Amino acid sequence: MDGLKKLAAAAIALLAAPALFSQAGVVGTDAGKLQGVTQGQVESFKGVPFAAPPVGELRWRAPQPVQPWSDVRQANSYSADCMQVPFPSDAAPLGTKPAEDCLYLNVWRPAGTKADAKLPVMFWIYGGGFVNGGSSPEVYAGSKFAEKGVVFVSANYRLGRFGFFAFPELTKENADGMVGNYGFMDQIAALKWVQKNIAAFGGDPANVTVFGESAGGFSVSMLLTSPLSQGLFSKAIIESGGGRTNLGGERYLNTALPNGPTSAESVGIEFARSLGVVGTDKDALDKLRHLSAEKVLGNLNMATMNQPGYAGPFIDGRVVLSDPQSAYLSGAGWHVPLMIGTNSMDIGFGFARDKEELFAPFGADREKAIAAYDPTGKGELRAVQYQVSMDRFMVEPARFVASVFASEGQPAYEYRFSYVAKSMRSKWPGAPHATEIPFVFDTVQAKYGNELAPEDEKIAQAMLKYWVAFAKTGDPSTGNTPAWPRYSPATDMLMDFTENGPVAEKDPHKARLDVTAAYVTSSAPAPTPKLPPRP
Repeated sequence: MDGLKKLAAAAIALLAAPALFSQAGVVGTDAGKLQGVTQGQVESFKGVPFAAPPVGELRWRAPQPVQPWSDVRQANSYSADCMQVPFPSDAAPLGTKPAEDCLYLNVWRPAGTKADAKLPVMFWIYGGGFVNGGSSPEVYAGSKFAEKGVVFVSANYRLGRFGFFAFPELTKENADGMVGNYGFMDQIAALKWVQKNIAAFGGDPANVTVFGESAGGFSVSMLLTSPLSQGLFSKAIIESGGGRTNLGGERYLNTALPNGPTSAESVGIEFARSLGVVGTDKDALDKLRHLSAEKVLGNLNMATMNQPGYAGPFIDGRVVLSDPQSAYLSGAGWHVPLMIGTNSMDIGFGFARDKEELFAPFGADREKAIAAYDPTGKGELRAVQYQVSMDRFMVEPARFVASVFASEGQPAYEYRFSYVAKSMRSKWPGAPHATEIPFVFDTVQAKYGNELAPEDEKIAQAMLKYWVAFAKTGDPSTGNTPAWPRYSPATDMLMDFTENGPVAEKDPHKARLDVTAAYVTSSAPAPTPKLPPRP
């Protein structure tokens, strides 16, 4: 009896306690009404459909309109992330089970926001090599942005062969050219949803900042240079997202270049044959569309992404017109304020067997490269090669993009993230790829838990302020943080996030990046050829 009394008392106390979660107000969208959740000073609306489920006959089609609903839809939890094989060491592990039905987005806003608030909007694009990633990881939650007066949106986009796939019959059935880069089409569809609906959440559709990291950063470059994204955003942030021509060569939809890459269509044919689907006609495509999602997926993820039968993003002539470098240098794209940067131990790939092989590609600048990267001649091959490959793949391209924007008179701000969480300083000699994300989002508690140090929290709070200030005004300086100078090739100033806080300084790796820029420019392939007429 005493036990029952204790249980009853506990239940009464629980009911009387203030709720951590409560229902948010109802918001109307073009497809129907939504009811989200309030937690503290933030309201969230999760699992909001922005396109029809891309399944069955909609597999490998551009995003289609959402089927409207009549009742109030409960938007209180994430929907499935897009189909993928989760990557065990992913810096942002998924919070949902992946599925092919995945075209959903999430919105966070300050609690009590009125529809006429016109708050700045930030639109997040996750990374993962275009084969992994999703909007559900805890470190991608937009609550801290909302607390700073931002309406924050994150959206899923199709990955792997679901998101990037070409096949001759697909090209024929899509005379409008909307074929192949479905993951990019999803991003554009989600941004169009923002333009139509974000005002109802109190956001300003005329003040949207699109930002992403790694594959998400590459996606921002695509959005900056695609004719289909005009008017969808007004500012951009690229975190570790390259920006130069892919030195391995660009892939085209249906053009095999002499001595160049095979076409994306031929990769699709190769994949079909691997599963016993022969031919390139409608019957073959029907068979591919009727394969299970698991069959299409296979074992594809970041550890296996270089396997045969997978093309990744490619130049299609409609969504993607050229490689980023060619587009930026031609002046194509949208002229908006830009923030761009990389980490001090960012990602790169090198396979030289010795230093002679490592420095030989620099040609006439070989001695300059040695002086910049290995002045004593005693550097360990692996470490020196890492610096060379990192600069070539990530760091120099970021400076290149900043310099192009600056030369066009657009505000550009470059950063370097050198901060290493206190608990990791004995393990990491620098800040690895993607480690800036929980600091930008101020979700360091979710990332580091009990190992979180006060100095970690301090740098996270500073970074969040800079990112929010940029979203609000196009200038990351806030007045109560160290001033962040605009980038200029003449001064080469950037903001370095260090263990001593944010420090504005001239790039200490200028010599390295100058010699890398010379190499990249001399080895760039010919400009993108004009694609042939579509069948």
